Amino acid sequence: MQFRPAAEADLDRLLGCVVDESISWAHADRLLSLLESRNYRFDRIWLAEENGEIMARAVWWGFAGEERPLALDCVYVHPSVEDRVGLAAELLNHAHAAFGQKPAYHVFVSNGWRDNPQSSAAIAWRWEAAGRAGLTEELERLRYAWTSGSPVPEPSKRLVFRGEDDDEVFVDAFRQVAEGTLDFYTRQALMTTDPVEQAREDVRDNKSMKGDRSWWRLAYDEAGDLAGIALPSANDAGPVVGYLGVVPSHRGRGLVDDLLGEITRFHAERGVQRIVADTDAGNVPMARAFERAGYDNFAIRLVLSADPGAA
Repeated sequence: MQFRPAAEADLDRLLGCVVDESISWAHADRLLSLLESRNYRFDRIWLAEENGEIMARAVWWGFAGEERPLALDCVYVHPSVEDRVGLAAELLNHAHAAFGQKPAYHVFVSNGWRDNPQSSAAIAWRWEAAGRAGLTEELERLRYAWTSGSPVPEPSKRLVFRGEDDDEVFVDAFRQVAEGTLDFYTRQALMTTDPVEQAREDVRDNKSMKGDRSWWRLAYDEAGDLAGIALPSANDAGPVVGYLGVVPSHRGRGLVDDLLGEITRFHAERGVQRIVADTDAGNVPMARAFERAGYDNFAIRLVLSADPGAA
């Protein structure tokens, strides 16, 4: 078995890799579209090949123009392979060694997937393979959507929202709202990263999204003190709630509703038809805020990631 990154000459065979299980995957249209946008790249698609046939394929997603892949998007193993778990794990291990990192695996499933035999079976062997490849941290994120026709929140009577051109001002704001956060990603990153550097990385990642930097807002209270951040944004699929957070000294006042309301209203006033957002299943206050704002939980994102404390 040969393990290697793909090349442009492999495209027709890559398109022939078809997942017929109840799970999100890099289907032909998605593969072509994201190769064109450079969110996929041939050097971030890895193959297990035998006698000229692709026996396994793994596809990673990243921001266009960035060298590092950010997320594993798809794991495919040929139906003839008896040990799907073993081959998938070996493929991921080869790719991780080449990348010098272990990007998290993101899987999109419908609500109630555990009660669906097809969905649970599709996830089970991939979950085991990912674990063998070092992706041992498990997270379930709730996916929410607001659609046109839903009520648009009224402007906040407690906060004033202003833009800011200086990225360093946002760096400091990100650093503040990260203190005591319930967000799994941020807590995990802060285990190994200086808070200021982590905040800078958050700013860089949000700037890499398709939303305009000019949309970002800082929220101030009546005394002029920073109360939070509200970042409307967009990804390949459309408008999203990019980021929001309340600084520790202002928590407990329900300001999350004001911040989410500002993002929702901003997008709604632009005439968008749908706004999507994710939050950790364990972040109950954020989930309740989405529900109060008229967002519906339509699906689940499973995230399998490496333990930052592991060697």
